Amino acid sequence: MTADALTGPVLERAPLRGVDVIDAHAHLGPYSRFYTPDPSAAAMVRVMDRCGVRRAVLSSTHGIELDARRGNEAAAAAVREFPDRLSAYIVLNPHQDPEGELARWAGAPGMIGVKLHPDLHRYPLNGPRYRVAWEWAQQTGAPVLTHTWTGSDVDDPALLGEVFERYPDVKVLAGHAGAVAEGFPKVIDLAARFPNLYLEICGSFFTGRWLARMVGELGAHRVIYGSDFPFIDLRYSIGRVLFAELSLADRRTVLGGAYQALLKEQL
Repeated sequence: MTADALTGPVLERAPLRGVDVIDAHAHLGPYSRFYTPDPSAAAMVRVMDRCGVRRAVLSSTHGIELDARRGNEAAAAAVREFPDRLSAYIVLNPHQDPEGELARWAGAPGMIGVKLHPDLHRYPLNGPRYRVAWEWAQQTGAPVLTHTWTGSDVDDPALLGEVFERYPDVKVLAGHAGAVAEGFPKVIDLAARFPNLYLEICGSFFTGRWLARMVGELGAHRVIYGSDFPFIDLRYSIGRVLFAELSLADRRTVLGGAYQALLKEQL
C-alpha cells in the first residue's frame, strides 16, 4: 500500500494531520441495548485526539431512547464542557412535546441541528408530528439528521421523498444511508432526485466500495462522514474513508468539507 497524506499517519500510528475531520453522527451516554465501556464526552474527546478528529456532533442516547428533555440537557452539558470539540443535535421525540423542546434549545450555543430517530420512537418519518422539525429546518437552514433503515415501516429512506415534496429546502442527512446493502443503490437514486439529501455513512454494513460508488454518482460534497461512536468505534469508521479508492481531495471532502459546506456557519 502506498501511503499518502491521509493514510500515512495511520500507518505511522499517529493522529491524522492536514485534514479537518468532523464526525457528523456520534452519541453520548449509555445505551440499553448493548454495553459501551465509557460513553462519556471525555472519552469521546480522548479518542478524537488519538485519531485527529477535530469535532464531533452528537445526540444523547437517553434522548433517542427514553426522555428527550433529559437527553438534550445532557447533550448541552457536554457541549458546554468541550465547546471547541463537541456540538449537538436537538433530539425531538414526536411523543414528548417536540415543539417545546425545539423552543427550549433552538439557538442555544452548540446546538446546531435536529436529530430524529423514527425507529426508536416508533413514528413514521413523514408523519405530521415531525412537522415542527421540518418547518424549523427549512426556515433556519439547520440540518436534520434522521435514522434511516431500508425496509422499515417508519424510516425507510423512500419516506423522505414525501418530506422533500413538502419541504424542498430542508437539509437532511440520511443517517446510515439506508443502513443495508440492498438499500444503498436506492438511497443513491433518491439523493440524485433531491439535491438537499446528504448521505451519512456510518453503519455496520457499509464499505469503502459503497463509499466510492456514492461519491462517483453524487459527488463527494453529498457524502458525509459519521461514526456512530460509541456504538461503532470511530477508528473503524474513519478507516473506511481513509483507505477508500478515492482521490485525496474527495476523501478530505467526505471527512469534513461536505458537512462544513452545508452548515450556515462554520464549526
